[in-house]
Amino acid sequence: MFMDISSEMIHALLPVYLVSVLGTSNLTVGFIEGIAEAAAMITKIFSGAISDWLGKRKGLTALGYGVAAFTKLIFPLATTVGWLVAARFIDRVGKGIRGAPRDALIADLAPAHLRGASFGLRQSLDTVGAFVGPLAAIGLMVLTADSFTAVFWIAVIPAFLAFGLIIFGVEEPTRKNEAAARPRLHWSETKRLAAAFWALVAVASVLTLARFSEAFLVLRAQNVALPIALVPIVMVVMNVVYALAAYPAGALSDALGRNGMLALGILFLIIADLVLAFGATIPLTMLGVVFWGLHMGFTQGLLATLVADTAPVELRGTAFGVFNFAGGIAMLVASVVAGALWDSYGPTATFAVGAVFTGVALAGLVIVQGWLQRPKQSRNPKGLNGGRNQA
Repeated sequence: MFMDISSEMIHALLPVYLVSVLGTSNLTVGFIEGIAEAAAMITKIFSGAISDWLGKRKGLTALGYGVAAFTKLIFPLATTVGWLVAARFIDRVGKGIRGAPRDALIADLAPAHLRGASFGLRQSLDTVGAFVGPLAAIGLMVLTADSFTAVFWIAVIPAFLAFGLIIFGVEEPTRKNEAAARPRLHWSETKRLAAAFWALVAVASVLTLARFSEAFLVLRAQNVALPIALVPIVMVVMNVVYALAAYPAGALSDALGRNGMLALGILFLIIADLVLAFGATIPLTMLGVVFWGLHMGFTQGLLATLVADTAPVELRGTAFGVFNFAGGIAMLVASVVAGALWDSYGPTATFAVGAVFTGVALAGLVIVQGWLQRPKQSRNPKGLNGGRNQA
Protein backbone atom coordinates (compact mmCIF):
# COMPACT_ATOMS: atom_id res chain seq x y z
CA MET A 1 0.00 0.00 0.00
CA PHE A 2 2.74 2.49 0.91
CA MET A 3 4.75 1.75 -2.24
CA ASP A 4 1.62 2.21 -4.34
CA ILE A 5 0.97 5.57 -2.68
CA SER A 6 4.47 6.64 -3.70
CA SER A 7 4.34 5.20 -7.22
CA GLU A 8 0.89 6.53 -8.05
CA MET A 9 1.68 10.04 -6.79
CA ILE A 10 4.31 10.06 -9.53
CA HIS A 11 2.51 7.94 -12.13
CA ALA A 12 -0.66 10.06 -12.00
CA LEU A 13 1.32 13.15 -13.01
CA LEU A 14 4.17 11.76 -15.12
CA PRO A 15 2.33 11.46 -18.50
CA VAL A 16 1.10 15.05 -18.25
CA TYR A 17 4.55 16.22 -17.10
CA LEU A 18 6.19 14.52 -20.06
CA VAL A 19 3.75 15.92 -22.62
CA SER A 20 3.00 19.38 -21.18
CA VAL A 21 6.33 20.34 -19.56
CA LEU A 22 8.97 18.37 -21.49
CA GLY A 23 7.11 18.38 -24.82
CA THR A 24 7.19 14.67 -25.62
CA SER A 25 4.69 12.98 -27.96
CA ASN A 26 1.98 10.51 -26.98
CA LEU A 27 3.94 7.84 -28.86
CA THR A 28 6.95 8.56 -26.61
CA VAL A 29 4.73 8.18 -23.55
CA GLY A 30 3.60 4.83 -24.94
CA PHE A 31 7.21 3.70 -25.40
CA ILE A 32 8.21 4.82 -21.91
CA GLU A 33 5.23 3.18 -20.23
CA GLY A 34 5.48 0.02 -22.30
CA ILE A 35 9.21 -0.43 -21.70
CA ALA A 36 8.84 0.36 -17.98
CA GLU A 37 6.02 -2.10 -17.38
CA ALA A 38 7.63 -4.74 -19.58
CA ALA A 39 10.86 -4.41 -17.56
CA ALA A 40 8.92 -5.09 -14.38
CA MET A 41 7.15 -8.13 -15.73
CA ILE A 42 10.18 -9.61 -17.51
CA THR A 43 12.30 -9.27 -14.35
CA LYS A 44 9.71 -11.30 -12.47
CA ILE A 45 10.55 -14.46 -14.42
CA PHE A 46 14.07 -14.46 -13.00
CA SER A 47 13.20 -13.40 -9.45
CA GLY A 48 10.41 -15.98 -9.26
CA ALA A 49 12.66 -18.84 -10.39
CA ILE A 50 15.44 -17.75 -8.02
CA SER A 51 13.00 -17.65 -5.09
CA ASP A 52 11.95 -21.24 -5.88
CA TRP A 53 15.58 -22.34 -6.09
CA LEU A 54 16.50 -20.60 -2.82
CA GLY A 55 13.37 -21.83 -1.09
CA LYS A 56 13.03 -18.30 0.33
CA ARG A 57 10.86 -15.39 -0.85
CA LYS A 58 11.35 -12.52 1.61
CA GLY A 59 14.93 -11.51 0.71
CA LEU A 60 14.19 -10.91 -2.96
CA THR A 61 10.94 -9.17 -2.09
CA ALA A 62 12.77 -6.77 0.24
CA LEU A 63 15.46 -6.13 -2.40
CA GLY A 64 12.80 -5.14 -4.91
CA TYR A 65 11.16 -2.70 -2.51
CA GLY A 66 14.57 -1.22 -1.67
CA VAL A 67 15.48 -0.62 -5.33
CA ALA A 68 12.14 1.09 -5.92
CA ALA A 69 12.47 3.27 -2.82
CA PHE A 70 15.93 4.58 -3.68
CA THR A 71 14.99 5.12 -7.33
CA LYS A 72 12.15 7.45 -6.30
CA LEU A 73 14.85 9.99 -5.43
CA ILE A 74 15.67 10.41 -9.14
CA PHE A 75 12.24 11.74 -10.20
CA PRO A 76 12.42 15.15 -8.48
CA LEU A 77 16.06 15.57 -9.55
CA ALA A 78 15.57 14.69 -13.24
CA THR A 79 15.57 17.55 -15.76
CA THR A 80 15.49 15.59 -19.05
CA VAL A 81 13.40 12.85 -20.60
CA GLY A 82 16.43 10.53 -20.50
CA TRP A 83 16.69 10.70 -16.71
CA LEU A 84 12.96 10.11 -16.30
CA VAL A 85 13.08 7.11 -18.63
CA ALA A 86 15.98 5.67 -16.60
CA ALA A 87 14.19 6.31 -13.31
CA ARG A 88 10.93 4.78 -14.54
CA PHE A 89 12.83 1.77 -15.90
CA ILE A 90 14.82 1.10 -12.69
CA ASP A 91 11.74 1.66 -10.53
CA ARG A 92 9.86 -0.97 -12.50
CA VAL A 93 12.82 -3.36 -12.33
CA GLY A 94 12.48 -3.09 -8.56
CA LYS A 95 8.82 -3.96 -8.95
CA GLY A 96 9.82 -6.95 -11.07
CA ILE A 97 12.31 -8.21 -8.50
CA ARG A 98 9.70 -8.22 -5.75
CA GLY A 99 6.58 -9.14 -7.73
CA ALA A 100 6.79 -12.91 -8.29
CA PRO A 101 8.37 -13.75 -4.88
CA ARG A 102 5.74 -11.62 -3.14
CA ASP A 103 2.86 -13.33 -4.93
CA ALA A 104 4.37 -16.75 -4.26
CA LEU A 105 4.80 -15.77 -0.61
CA ILE A 106 1.12 -14.87 -0.39
CA ALA A 107 0.18 -18.21 -1.97
CA ASP A 108 2.45 -19.99 0.53
CA LEU A 109 0.82 -18.23 3.49
CA ALA A 110 -2.83 -18.39 2.39
CA PRO A 111 -5.06 -21.39 3.22
CA ALA A 112 -6.12 -23.06 -0.04
CA HIS A 113 -9.85 -22.59 0.58
CA LEU A 114 -9.31 -18.83 1.02
CA ARG A 115 -6.78 -18.31 -1.75
CA GLY A 116 -9.09 -16.22 -3.94
CA ALA A 117 -10.05 -14.02 -0.99
CA SER A 118 -6.38 -13.66 -0.01
CA PHE A 119 -5.29 -12.45 -3.43
CA GLY A 120 -8.38 -10.25 -3.61
CA LEU A 121 -7.43 -8.69 -0.26
CA ARG A 122 -3.85 -8.12 -1.44
CA GLN A 123 -5.17 -6.50 -4.60
CA SER A 124 -7.56 -4.30 -2.60
CA LEU A 125 -4.82 -3.11 -0.24
CA ASP A 126 -2.50 -2.42 -3.18
CA THR A 127 -5.25 -0.43 -4.80
CA VAL A 128 -6.07 1.57 -1.68
CA GLY A 129 -2.54 2.93 -2.04
CA ALA A 130 -3.13 3.44 -5.74
CA PHE A 131 -6.01 5.86 -5.17
CA VAL A 132 -4.59 7.54 -2.07
CA GLY A 133 -1.52 8.42 -4.16
CA PRO A 134 -3.38 10.34 -6.89
CA LEU A 135 -5.56 12.02 -4.24
CA ALA A 136 -2.42 13.19 -2.48
CA ALA A 137 -1.05 14.35 -5.85
CA ILE A 138 -4.18 16.44 -6.49
CA GLY A 139 -4.02 18.10 -3.07
CA LEU A 140 -0.30 18.77 -3.32
CA MET A 141 -0.57 20.17 -6.86
CA VAL A 142 -3.17 22.66 -5.57
CA LEU A 143 -1.10 23.55 -2.50
CA THR A 144 2.16 23.94 -4.44
CA ALA A 145 0.71 25.83 -7.43
CA ASP A 146 1.23 22.87 -9.80
CA SER A 147 4.82 22.10 -8.73
CA PHE A 148 5.56 18.64 -10.13
CA THR A 149 8.97 18.59 -8.43
CA ALA A 150 7.52 19.19 -4.94
CA VAL A 151 5.04 16.34 -5.37
CA PHE A 152 7.80 14.00 -6.57
CA TRP A 153 9.90 14.80 -3.48
CA ILE A 154 7.04 14.07 -1.08
CA ALA A 155 6.38 10.76 -2.89
CA VAL A 156 9.77 9.52 -1.64
CA ILE A 157 8.51 9.26 1.98
CA PRO A 158 5.93 6.42 1.63
CA ALA A 159 8.38 4.47 -0.55
CA PHE A 160 10.85 4.22 2.32
CA LEU A 161 8.03 3.35 4.75
CA ALA A 162 7.21 0.37 2.51
CA PHE A 163 10.85 -0.70 2.47
CA GLY A 164 10.99 -0.65 6.26
CA LEU A 165 7.76 -2.63 6.64
CA ILE A 166 8.86 -5.50 4.39
CA ILE A 167 12.09 -5.85 6.37
CA PHE A 168 10.64 -5.68 9.88
CA GLY A 169 6.98 -6.68 9.48
CA VAL A 170 6.97 -9.82 7.31
CA GLU A 171 8.06 -13.35 8.26
CA GLU A 172 9.10 -16.17 5.93
CA PRO A 173 6.84 -19.28 6.19
CA THR A 174 8.54 -22.56 7.05
CA ARG A 175 8.39 -25.65 4.82
CA LYS A 176 8.67 -29.34 5.51
CA ASN A 177 11.37 -31.17 3.52
CA GLU A 178 12.50 -27.77 2.24
CA ALA A 179 15.75 -28.84 0.56
CA ALA A 180 14.20 -31.81 -1.25
CA ALA A 181 11.38 -29.66 -2.65
CA ARG A 182 13.64 -27.07 -4.28
CA PRO A 183 13.65 -27.17 -8.09
CA ARG A 184 16.75 -26.68 -10.22
CA LEU A 185 17.55 -23.20 -11.52
CA HIS A 186 16.99 -24.25 -15.13
CA TRP A 187 14.54 -23.45 -17.92
CA SER A 188 13.60 -27.13 -18.18
CA GLU A 189 11.66 -26.79 -14.93
CA THR A 190 8.95 -24.92 -16.84
CA LYS A 191 8.06 -28.22 -18.56
CA ARG A 192 6.54 -29.30 -15.25
CA LEU A 193 3.91 -26.57 -15.51
CA ALA A 194 0.56 -28.00 -16.59
CA ALA A 195 -1.41 -27.34 -19.77
CA ALA A 196 -3.98 -25.46 -17.69
CA PHE A 197 -1.30 -22.97 -16.67
CA TRP A 198 -0.21 -22.36 -20.28
CA ALA A 199 -3.83 -21.88 -21.36
CA LEU A 200 -4.19 -19.26 -18.64
CA VAL A 201 -1.02 -17.51 -19.87
CA ALA A 202 -2.41 -17.37 -23.41
CA VAL A 203 -5.75 -15.85 -22.36
CA ALA A 204 -4.12 -13.35 -19.99
CA SER A 205 -1.61 -12.24 -22.64
CA VAL A 206 -4.34 -11.44 -25.16
CA LEU A 207 -6.21 -9.60 -22.41
CA THR A 208 -3.09 -7.54 -21.67
CA LEU A 209 -2.94 -6.50 -25.34
CA ALA A 210 -6.33 -4.93 -24.73
CA ARG A 211 -5.46 -3.44 -21.33
CA PHE A 212 -2.63 -1.08 -22.20
CA SER A 213 -1.07 1.33 -19.69
CA GLU A 214 -3.42 3.44 -17.55
CA ALA A 215 -1.38 6.43 -18.75
CA PHE A 216 -3.83 6.52 -21.66
CA LEU A 217 -6.75 6.97 -19.26
CA VAL A 218 -4.97 10.05 -17.92
CA LEU A 219 -4.35 11.33 -21.46
CA ARG A 220 -7.99 10.71 -22.40
CA ALA A 221 -9.10 12.83 -19.44
CA GLN A 222 -6.83 15.65 -20.59
CA ASN A 223 -8.14 15.17 -24.14
CA VAL A 224 -11.73 15.86 -23.02
CA ALA A 225 -10.61 19.11 -21.31
CA LEU A 226 -10.35 18.02 -17.67
CA PRO A 227 -8.14 20.66 -15.92
CA ILE A 228 -4.54 19.54 -15.39
CA ALA A 229 -4.73 19.83 -11.59
CA LEU A 230 -7.73 17.47 -11.60
CA VAL A 231 -6.38 14.91 -14.07
CA PRO A 232 -5.19 12.58 -11.26
CA ILE A 233 -8.86 12.11 -10.30
CA VAL A 234 -8.97 9.57 -13.12
CA MET A 235 -6.59 7.28 -11.24
CA VAL A 236 -8.46 7.93 -7.99
CA VAL A 237 -11.82 6.88 -9.43
CA MET A 238 -10.37 3.87 -11.24
CA ASN A 239 -8.53 2.64 -8.16
CA VAL A 240 -11.40 3.23 -5.71
CA VAL A 241 -13.62 1.04 -7.86
CA TYR A 242 -10.76 -1.45 -8.26
CA ALA A 243 -10.18 -1.64 -4.50
CA LEU A 244 -13.87 -2.07 -3.69
CA ALA A 245 -14.34 -4.81 -6.30
CA ALA A 246 -11.20 -6.93 -5.84
CA TYR A 247 -11.88 -8.58 -2.47
CA PRO A 248 -15.56 -9.43 -3.13
CA ALA A 249 -14.61 -10.83 -6.55
CA GLY A 250 -11.90 -13.03 -5.00
CA ALA A 251 -14.17 -14.23 -2.19
CA LEU A 252 -16.99 -15.00 -4.64
CA SER A 253 -14.55 -16.97 -6.82
CA ASP A 254 -13.78 -19.21 -3.82
CA ALA A 255 -17.47 -19.98 -3.44
CA LEU A 256 -18.76 -19.88 -7.03
CA GLY A 257 -15.74 -20.65 -9.19
CA ARG A 258 -13.15 -18.56 -10.99
CA ASN A 259 -14.33 -18.64 -14.61
CA GLY A 260 -17.61 -16.76 -14.23
CA MET A 261 -16.03 -13.93 -12.25
CA LEU A 262 -13.18 -13.68 -14.75
CA ALA A 263 -15.55 -13.59 -17.75
CA LEU A 264 -17.57 -10.83 -16.09
CA GLY A 265 -14.37 -8.85 -15.54
CA ILE A 266 -13.41 -9.17 -19.21
CA LEU A 267 -16.90 -8.00 -20.24
CA PHE A 268 -16.41 -4.90 -18.07
CA LEU A 269 -13.29 -4.03 -20.09
CA ILE A 270 -15.21 -4.26 -23.38
CA ILE A 271 -17.75 -1.79 -21.99
CA ALA A 272 -14.97 0.50 -20.73
CA ASP A 273 -13.17 0.54 -24.07
CA LEU A 274 -16.35 1.31 -26.02
CA VAL A 275 -17.36 4.14 -23.67
CA LEU A 276 -13.86 5.64 -23.73
CA ALA A 277 -13.69 5.31 -27.51
CA PHE A 278 -16.95 7.05 -28.33
CA GLY A 279 -17.68 9.16 -25.23
CA ALA A 280 -15.88 12.47 -25.77
CA THR A 281 -17.17 14.20 -22.62
CA ILE A 282 -15.89 14.30 -19.05
CA PRO A 283 -18.90 12.36 -17.57
CA LEU A 284 -18.66 9.59 -20.19
CA THR A 285 -14.89 9.40 -19.77
CA MET A 286 -15.34 8.95 -16.03
CA LEU A 287 -17.98 6.26 -16.67
CA GLY A 288 -15.46 4.43 -18.83
CA VAL A 289 -12.90 4.75 -16.05
CA VAL A 290 -15.38 3.19 -13.59
CA PHE A 291 -15.85 0.15 -15.83
CA TRP A 292 -12.06 -0.06 -16.29
CA GLY A 293 -11.74 -0.23 -12.48
CA LEU A 294 -14.41 -2.95 -12.30
CA HIS A 295 -12.48 -4.91 -14.90
CA MET A 296 -9.28 -4.65 -12.86
CA GLY A 297 -11.03 -5.71 -9.67
CA PHE A 298 -12.64 -8.73 -11.28
CA THR A 299 -9.57 -9.96 -13.17
CA GLN A 300 -6.18 -9.16 -11.62
CA GLY A 301 -6.61 -10.96 -8.31
CA LEU A 302 -8.36 -13.87 -10.04
CA LEU A 303 -5.58 -14.28 -12.58
CA ALA A 304 -3.03 -14.44 -9.75
CA THR A 305 -5.24 -16.95 -7.93
CA LEU A 306 -5.47 -19.13 -11.04
CA VAL A 307 -1.67 -19.10 -11.36
CA ALA A 308 -1.44 -20.38 -7.78
CA ASP A 309 -4.19 -22.95 -8.47
CA THR A 310 -2.51 -24.39 -11.58
CA ALA A 311 1.16 -24.40 -10.45
CA PRO A 312 2.96 -26.87 -8.14
CA VAL A 313 3.82 -25.40 -4.73
CA GLU A 314 7.59 -25.66 -5.32
CA LEU A 315 7.29 -23.87 -8.70
CA ARG A 316 4.98 -21.03 -7.73
CA GLY A 317 7.68 -18.39 -8.05
CA THR A 318 8.62 -19.68 -11.51
CA ALA A 319 4.96 -19.80 -12.54
CA PHE A 320 4.32 -16.21 -11.48
CA GLY A 321 7.52 -15.20 -13.26
CA VAL A 322 6.57 -16.89 -16.55
CA PHE A 323 3.04 -15.51 -16.31
CA ASN A 324 4.34 -11.98 -15.88
CA PHE A 325 7.02 -12.38 -18.55
CA ALA A 326 4.31 -13.10 -21.11
CA GLY A 327 2.28 -10.20 -19.77
CA GLY A 328 5.31 -7.91 -19.98
CA ILE A 329 5.81 -8.60 -23.68
CA ALA A 330 2.10 -8.05 -24.31
CA MET A 331 2.15 -4.81 -22.28
CA LEU A 332 5.08 -3.45 -24.28
CA VAL A 333 3.34 -4.19 -27.58
CA ALA A 334 -0.01 -2.87 -26.33
CA SER A 335 1.33 0.45 -25.03
CA VAL A 336 3.42 1.17 -28.13
CA VAL A 337 0.52 0.30 -30.46
CA ALA A 338 -1.88 2.37 -28.33
CA GLY A 339 0.43 5.39 -28.55
CA ALA A 340 0.88 4.98 -32.32
CA LEU A 341 -2.87 4.63 -32.89
CA TRP A 342 -3.51 7.71 -30.76
CA ASP A 343 -0.99 9.86 -32.64
CA SER A 344 -2.21 8.66 -36.05
CA TYR A 345 -5.97 8.26 -35.61
CA GLY A 346 -6.90 9.66 -32.19
CA PRO A 347 -8.18 8.15 -28.93
CA THR A 348 -11.26 6.56 -30.52
CA ALA A 349 -9.10 4.16 -32.53
CA THR A 350 -6.94 3.31 -29.50
CA PHE A 351 -9.84 2.23 -27.30
CA ALA A 352 -11.85 0.63 -30.14
CA VAL A 353 -8.94 -1.67 -31.00
CA GLY A 354 -8.68 -2.44 -27.27
CA ALA A 355 -12.31 -3.58 -27.30
CA VAL A 356 -11.59 -5.96 -30.21
CA PHE A 357 -8.67 -7.60 -28.40
CA THR A 358 -10.80 -7.90 -25.25
CA GLY A 359 -13.45 -9.76 -27.21
CA VAL A 360 -10.79 -12.18 -28.46
CA ALA A 361 -9.64 -12.77 -24.87
CA LEU A 362 -13.23 -13.49 -23.77
CA ALA A 363 -13.63 -16.01 -26.60
CA GLY A 364 -10.36 -17.63 -25.56
CA LEU A 365 -11.56 -17.97 -21.97
CA VAL A 366 -14.73 -19.72 -23.15
CA ILE A 367 -12.62 -22.19 -25.16
CA VAL A 368 -10.22 -23.12 -22.32
CA GLN A 369 -12.54 -22.76 -19.33
CA GLY A 370 -12.72 -26.51 -18.76
CA TRP A 371 -8.98 -26.61 -18.03
CA LEU A 372 -9.23 -23.79 -15.53
CA GLN A 373 -11.75 -25.36 -13.17
CA ARG A 374 -10.69 -24.85 -9.58
CA PRO A 375 -8.76 -27.92 -8.41
CA LYS A 376 -9.83 -29.75 -5.29
CA GLN A 377 -7.36 -28.97 -2.52
CA SER A 378 -7.06 -29.61 1.17
CA ARG A 379 -7.78 -26.80 3.59
CA ASN A 380 -4.18 -26.93 4.83
CA PRO A 381 -1.57 -26.94 2.03
CA LYS A 382 0.94 -29.76 2.35
CA GLY A 383 4.43 -28.69 3.24
CA LEU A 384 3.55 -25.42 4.98
CA ASN A 385 3.17 -24.91 8.67
CA GLY A 386 -0.32 -24.35 10.01
CA GLY A 387 0.52 -22.07 12.88
CA ARG A 388 1.00 -18.36 13.31
CA ASN A 389 2.40 -17.72 9.83
CA GLN A 390 -0.67 -19.24 8.17
CA ALA A 391 -3.01 -17.14 10.26
